Amino acid sequence: KLPIRLTLQSTQQNHELHPLSEKPVTEMFLLSLVDIGFTDAQAEQINEAVSKVRGGSAAKHAQSTLTALLVLGLNPSSVLKLLQKCPELYTVSESQLQQRIGNLRKLGLVEGSLQRVVAYYPQILTVPVKTIKYVVAFLREKCLFTAQQVTDILRDSPAIILEDLDQVEYKFQYVYFRMGVKQREMVKSRLFRFTLDEVRCRHCFLERRGLYQTPDKKGQTSIINPKLDSILKVDQDTYLVKVARASAEEYDVFQKLMAREWQEEEQLQGSIEADSDSDSDDEEEDDEDEDSKGKSGYRKRTKK
Repeated sequence: KLPIRLTLQSTQQNHELHPLSEKPVTEMFLLSLVDIGFTDAQAEQINEAVSKVRGGSAAKHAQSTLTALLVLGLNPSSVLKLLQKCPELYTVSESQLQQRIGNLRKLGLVEGSLQRVVAYYPQILTVPVKTIKYVVAFLREKCLFTAQQVTDILRDSPAIILEDLDQVEYKFQYVYFRMGVKQREMVKSRLFRFTLDEVRCRHCFLERRGLYQTPDKKGQTSIINPKLDSILKVDQDTYLVKVARASAEEYDVFQKLMAREWQEEEQLQGSIEADSDSDSDDEEEDDEDEDSKGKSGYRKRTKK
């Protein structure tokens, strides 16, 4: 196969004979990618991806986005991997990209950390600045993390920016009140990389084996609780051998029991909420009875 430069020369000659051809646009885009550091093969891959995401007219827009990512300090191979992981980035304009990168720098993601975050979780550049500011304010005000701790959370657990913040708050409160763990240790253990179920399962397993206690009002326990990072930041085998001192079979049975318990709790909660809604309906019906004398207060209800 001819290199892109030679192919372009051939295409330009053909275009002089057939001026209505659209091929030169694609060829120029491919050449521009080679000029900024991509190999012929990488340029072909990018061109194919761009045409799938936004159509042929996206070439000029995509080039500026690619250039901005290279200027950020990522090499062509890293940029290609990043875009394969998150093709939505092709739809982000260069100005939006620069604004979002600038905001992440303001939040304390310095050179090195910023590039690692973008390579690990490129979706962070598809999120508007105001959304990230809202998450940052939530972590500062609702969970009382310091500015530096919030920076560390964004660096280690960037996916938090797209999570349900009610779930994030519940996870924080569970670890803070139920486990008695402070913010500093939460950040150290990279708490927000784990689901609530993962945290609850490992904690409750230790608790039921007498290896973890909820601290009293003074923060005291009659045993020494294992640190949060030794519970979460290890694989399951290490957790079972060194922390829980149990077999994989025991933990497997426990996980199934916990899943059943949580399901029953959710069903119970759902029925309580349904009863509460019914009570509200009854009150509304009583009001209607008083307002419309002579009309029957009975109203048939459909089963949910």
